[in-house]
Amino acid sequence: MIKYNLICKCGHTFESWFSASSEFERLRKKNLVTCILCNSYSVKKTIMAPNISSNTKKNYTINKHEKNIRRKLLEFRNFVEKNCKYVGDRFSEEVRSIHYDNKDSKGIYGKATPEETAELLEEGIEVSTIPWVDKSEN
Repeated sequence: MIKYNLICKCGHTFESWFSASSEFERLRKKNLVTCILCNSYSVKKTIMAPNISSNTKKNYTINKHEKNIRRKLLEFRNFVEKNCKYVGDRFSEEVRSIHYDNKDSKGIYGKATPEETAELLEEGIEVSTIPWVDKSEN
């Protein structure tokens, strides 16, 4: 796994994890990498420092902007959990069923691999990947 610092054309910065260094480019070319704030597809890597581990514990402070983003992401997670049905790893199957069978749905959320997400988008099925903030981090 590799973590990249990313920036969109609007200047928003954020970070994201990828399975390999080549994975970022592959997903970016398929428009699967978007800004978490403005949904722009114009995202590129920024300069980043390597993460070198040490034996000393470091205190990292989270600035007010980061806390606000984290709080909003947690609010969004709570909204999704309250108003949508969790379908887990069956997400691709369920969303196809809703799309092709014209079923009404309260809304669903679950897990899909980057490949499954790309296939759904190629089929014209609108899906989004959202950052899922861990509730215990706040």
